[in-house]
Amino acid sequence: MNQMQKTAHLVFGIFGALITFWRIIKSKSTEQFSGIPYAMTLMNCLLSAWYGLPFVSKNNLLVSTINGTGAGIEVIYVLIFIVYAPKKEKTKILGLFAFVLTFFAAVVLISLLALHGNTRKLFCGFATAVFSIIMYGSPLSIMRTVIRTKSVEFMPFFLSLFCFLCGTSWFIYGLLGNDPFVYVNNGFGSFLGALQLILYFIYRKNKGKGKGKNENKSTSEVSVELGHPGKPNTNGAQNDHV
Repeated sequence: MNQMQKTAHLVFGIFGALITFWRIIKSKSTEQFSGIPYAMTLMNCLLSAWYGLPFVSKNNLLVSTINGTGAGIEVIYVLIFIVYAPKKEKTKILGLFAFVLTFFAAVVLISLLALHGNTRKLFCGFATAVFSIIMYGSPLSIMRTVIRTKSVEFMPFFLSLFCFLCGTSWFIYGLLGNDPFVYVNNGFGSFLGALQLILYFIYRKNKGKGKGKNENKSTSEVSVELGHPGKPNTNGAQNDHV
């Protein structure tokens, strides 16, 4: 897998998220979307960009360029989400955003001041792999919501598709390069992306469909699960058509 293909997958992934955020901006509401995957993707991009720098690992400068660009875009996405999120969700994502920046700063300082050579590379590679797995696992709450509501309304197809494509691409790349820091976490991501696509095709016909009285109950449950106020969305019909 060459660097141009990796760049293409990053661009497509950003495009998939852009569709979701265009909907959020138009409706001025995050609806039932979760901000956790975007905050975790930001963490992954920051750590990957740091890992690719020449004084951490050699011959990975393009990895830093690609993921540095991705990190800048993810910051914009997270800030947009915070602006339009309900108060409780806003507080949660703000706290997560602060944690991401704090943890990244800690990794940078430890790797610069306390570690050298191969030890620095192993430390940064391990941190990147762990948060890459967390990033891929962050949509699990949305997958649970899809199963409970039998609707893919708030699991964007393009985000699921490019999660699968990116995970699979990096998994193959890691196998070819015999790099466990790459193929283990991205193999996990490829598997979860495939599960999301399977769920999407199972419940795709229910997208945007109301469930009558049961819909209000489900919406209330989903709201509590995702950190929203525990009450039905009285503007549900309007939010389904943006």
